[in-house]
Amino acid sequence: MDPDRPPEATKWTIHGERLVDDTRRLRLSVASVELPDGVTFEQYVLRMPKAAMMVVLDDPGTSVLMMWRHRWIFDRWVWELPGGYVDPDENPAITAAREVEEETGWRPRTSEPLASLQPNVGVADNENLLFLSRGAEYIGGDVDLNEAERVAWMPLSSVRERIAKGEILGASSLVGLLHVIAFPPAAR
Repeated sequence: MDPDRPPEATKWTIHGERLVDDTRRLRLSVASVELPDGVTFEQYVLRMPKAAMMVVLDDPGTSVLMMWRHRWIFDRWVWELPGGYVDPDENPAITAAREVEEETGWRPRTSEPLASLQPNVGVADNENLLFLSRGAEYIGGDVDLNEAERVAWMPLSSVRERIAKGEILGASSLVGLLHVIAFPPAAR
């Protein structure tokens, strides 16, 4: 970093945005952007509601609750953490816990913030909030066939191999899983 140049000198300038489409789950626009060197261009911008996911670890902290599901966008079967969109005025931690229960039949025992990420920073504002639960109670119910083919406790030791095989692709699932592997939660 050049100490003689203020950080604002590298800030991109937005001269305006025109709306292309606005739905419940996506606002698509085109922004007129000027780079610090004066070059201007137009860029598509996606704005989506916040999403909340939860890494649910079993009591010993050696397995994680995952969902095996089909993602039609790229026509692949993948393992994912449970989660979903945050309703307006809903606490994201409540969203994450509710989604775990609805999608898996397990009720998280705890909820603590883990990380926040933007999966596609170049074109999208889609904040994903990750939470951690230490343990869960099985409350029953059938797996929602619209959400997952199956729900399973996956050994954390198998995560690296599943990533290498392309079975875990979602940015939030990757960040959450790699976070708890790299920085194991301290026992309470």
